Amino acid sequence: MIRNLLKHVLGVSLASTALILSISVSYAQTSPASNAQGKTEILWLGQAGFRIKTPGGKIILIDPWITGGPKTPPQYKKDLAAIGPIDLLLVTHAHVDHIGDAPALAKMNNTKLYGPADMVTPLIQLDLIPADLGHRFNKSGSVTPLPGIKVTAVKAEHSSLLVHKNPVTEKMEAHHAGEPLGYIIELENGYKIWHMGDTGLFGDMKFISEYYKPDLVMIPIGGNFTMAPDDAAYALRTWVKPKTVIPMHYNSNPMTKGTLVEFQAAMKGSNIKVIPMTEGETIQF
Repeated sequence: MIRNLLKHVLGVSLASTALILSISVSYAQTSPASNAQGKTEILWLGQAGFRIKTPGGKIILIDPWITGGPKTPPQYKKDLAAIGPIDLLLVTHAHVDHIGDAPALAKMNNTKLYGPADMVTPLIQLDLIPADLGHRFNKSGSVTPLPGIKVTAVKAEHSSLLVHKNPVTEKMEAHHAGEPLGYIIELENGYKIWHMGDTGLFGDMKFISEYYKPDLVMIPIGGNFTMAPDDAAYALRTWVKPKTVIPMHYNSNPMTKGTLVEFQAAMKGSNIKVIPMTEGETIQF
């Protein structure tokens, strides 16, 4: 009788262990870590606008100046819905070539618009987005808006002003829109992208790079409003030192005269990989 009882207890124990292992395997197959095996795709929409498809298949849209962008690919310029579903919407500041179509896209996709606090607040007060579709960063802060994806707000040396047409007076109005940001975006596989937004040189670029260790940097090179090609090259070679860089914020405004050729010349001899893109081009890695 004792022998039979021991067999029964052992059988229950083994069955329980198998069930626990089965649950653990099932969880591992559906957890964020398991979604890190795909490739990353980056589409340049022009100026500072990018669409990123993460290894887990999520779509991140940054600074979507689409319908007004002179170099926006025509299929998106004619139809915002062609951008596709958006899981995460990031805006660095309120200048029109960055905020662009973000409020419309937030409402179209029922997706939160993440941005500087003092930009998001007037967007809500002016009824440009509903309150539940605005997420406010301050001059720093980290969030996990999607499983396995972390976004950290970092400094950008620039300004921010929201220009809005009053529907009653039909006059353009300027609204203070807080301070601009850059973003460190960590994907499901741990890969980190630093979208600098609009910025000039500042010494804390070195600290940001050393602390967050970005793999890829999206850096403005057009000059006038941001770093020029030689400024950007200095920052990359001296302070930031990433593995890879994508130049942006040029070729869309006659006041931003910095060119890709000038930037490539300034980066000559560096070990940093420069990925030159054209508007509408997609890269995959």
